[in-house]
Amino acid sequence: MGFAALLLVVAAAFAHAGWNFFAKRAGAAGAGFVWLTATASALLYLPVVAASLIWTGLPSLGDWLLGVLVSATLHVAYFLVLQRGYAVGDMSVVYPLARGTGPMLAMLIAVLLLGERPGWIGLLGGLLVVVGVFVIGLSDGVPRSGASLAGVGFGLLTGSLIAIYTVWDAHAVTALALSPLAYEWGNDLVRSAMLVPYAATRRTRIAAIWAAHRREILAVALLSPLAYILVLFAMQLAPVSLVAPARELSIVLAGLLAWRILGEPQPVRRMTGAVVVLAGVVLLGIA
Repeated sequence: MGFAALLLVVAAAFAHAGWNFFAKRAGAAGAGFVWLTATASALLYLPVVAASLIWTGLPSLGDWLLGVLVSATLHVAYFLVLQRGYAVGDMSVVYPLARGTGPMLAMLIAVLLLGERPGWIGLLGGLLVVVGVFVIGLSDGVPRSGASLAGVGFGLLTGSLIAIYTVWDAHAVTALALSPLAYEWGNDLVRSAMLVPYAATRRTRIAAIWAAHRREILAVALLSPLAYILVLFAMQLAPVSLVAPARELSIVLAGLLAWRILGEPQPVRRMTGAVVVLAGVVLLGIA
């Protein structure tokens, strides 16, 4: 991976851990929070996207619509599942499980469906991810309560969605040659539109969420698109098999935030698990 791509990925990791920290603080806000952040993102980034399109020209409308509609559908599911996970589980459990299982699942898909045979480095990476996931998931002992099991389950489900949308989005900005800025902005706009019926029938709740979590909404609205735009640009400079694992540096950053600021329990064990997951993801990336 070139130096420019590496800088983009590292910056994206900090932005990604940051917006997940703010999303955790508003965990119980649910779908209303997802709609408000998507809408705010579309408004905040509109001037930047407009200037970009004036400079580079309009994309192919058919390719742009196809890419955005598929991606927005996957991302709506991702954000709703993630937000629900934060409502029932700790950030230091949900986030590493979500971010760590994506590359592992991508490897399994390649082996089972595409007939690929990874070398020993790839197998070791997958094993480390599994071990790290168990260390994090069992950080409070064997999950017995519904909430503990739900936090682990939503983390793993989020990771599955990450694996799917990462492959699709890489295709959109490489094979379809779509502008990362226009693509991510369209994603935010369509996600907002998809959730308008929900928001329109819950105006009182939406107003309450805005009043209670205005700072978190604006922080996620700014940092979430920024993190992914940086990753999409990196995907244009380096293979997705390198970019996707490298951005998982955010696993450790999120664990530190959850420990130092949110005061979540079992910091040593959970951080150890996060580092093991990160090591496994790195090995998957170089396999």
